[in-house]
Amino acid sequence: MVRRIIQSLLALGVLSALAAGGWWAYRQEGAIFPVETRPDEPVSANAAGATPTSKVIVSDRAQANLGLTANTLQTGLFWRTVTVPGMIVDRPGMSDREVVAPATGTISDLFHIPGDLVQPGDKLFTLKLASESLQQAQIELFKANENIKLAQARRDRLANAGEGIPGSRIIEIESEIARLRVAAQGYRQELSSRGLSPDIINDVAAGELLSELSIVAPPLAALPGGAAASENPLGYELQQLLVERGEQVQAGQTLCHLSNHQSLAIEGRAFRDEASLLERSVREGWPVEVDFQEENPTDWPTVDREIAIRYIANTIDPATRTFGFMLPLENQHKLIDHDDRTRLLWRYRPGQKVRLRVRVERLDGVFVLPADALVMEGAEAFVFTQNVNTFEKVEVRVLHRDRDQVVLASDGALATYAKGGQQKTLAAVAQTAAAQLNRMTKTSSNDLPEGYHIHADGSLHKNEDEAE
Repeated sequence: MVRRIIQSLLALGVLSALAAGGWWAYRQEGAIFPVETRPDEPVSANAAGATPTSKVIVSDRAQANLGLTANTLQTGLFWRTVTVPGMIVDRPGMSDREVVAPATGTISDLFHIPGDLVQPGDKLFTLKLASESLQQAQIELFKANENIKLAQARRDRLANAGEGIPGSRIIEIESEIARLRVAAQGYRQELSSRGLSPDIINDVAAGELLSELSIVAPPLAALPGGAAASENPLGYELQQLLVERGEQVQAGQTLCHLSNHQSLAIEGRAFRDEASLLERSVREGWPVEVDFQEENPTDWPTVDREIAIRYIANTIDPATRTFGFMLPLENQHKLIDHDDRTRLLWRYRPGQKVRLRVRVERLDGVFVLPADALVMEGAEAFVFTQNVNTFEKVEVRVLHRDRDQVVLASDGALATYAKGGQQKTLAAVAQTAAAQLNRMTKTSSNDLPEGYHIHADGSLHKNEDEAE
């Protein structure tokens, strides 16, 4: 009986020990692996200690790496616009000139090649004449001029002969002289229409008949604004040469194309529902902002990028369903001397694409920032204010946003003060890298970098006891 009691007590003790051990193991397992975090489940960023915050501390080197810049803002004027495509084109009647052969002949000399700069009156070609009509006109002019001289001599002799000569004879000779002068004037006009100068025509009338003809650059067209063509020092650029030396050409055949791109135009294309915007710009006198999409505009002088509309087309292209409008453009140039020749480089060239921003609405008393200064999270928009090394995320209201700029309302989200009739922000606002700063607020905490401390003004400093 005693043995049985002892065995029962031992069994009860073993069971109690096993139960206590199991309960202790369960407690230990719950402490290491809580219910919320199991070994087979990922650990969240917050669980790892990276608590999202509205502030982030950025060292000076990190700011340099991000290219961070910050400036205070002040309210101003902004124009909301719509963008339409455009292209630089030759200004009709101003930019290009064709040089044609005045008569049938053979090109015996070429004095310029494409790319050369030529002035009005410079020789372009020498044409060896093979035109019977031109040769005949020269002969007839010479004959008429000589006949006029002979008739005048007869009239003078009769007039000096005394009263024995009938007056009808003198009248007849004067009539003949008048007919010869009319004929000579007709031949002069024909030679002038062939491109002969008055001096050359006088030489032909004196008997120096032409077998070769020099073709020269024509005078420049009148410039906009009433400036005389002779005031333009650039002349023409030989853009395209269409003949070869020794080639026979016909009267009226195009020999070359000359261009002067100092006065160009910008042609915009808009849809029918945008016509009211353009009409309003013309009516209100609002200029159109031109984006030339240049890579290095600093290589050239500053140009006015706001140009008034000069012309709106009253027809619509049936293929594209768009209509055109024109803006005048004054070009800029550089002269380069190379191989004893002067080369001309234009800043703007026909065929170059541009963007035209047509004004739609005027916004007063707003903040204007670069597009990189704003970060969006759903319907919320944020910028970052700077306090030395501390950047704080501030929610703002966006009035307009495009690929280059954002416009913010001055509604008190950014602390401001009044100065000069405008509102200015107390803190500087980051102009770049807003997206990077926003990611830093989500993936890091407010913990300071090891070995650094921060002052009350927000500046980050290295601890004095840290080794350099």
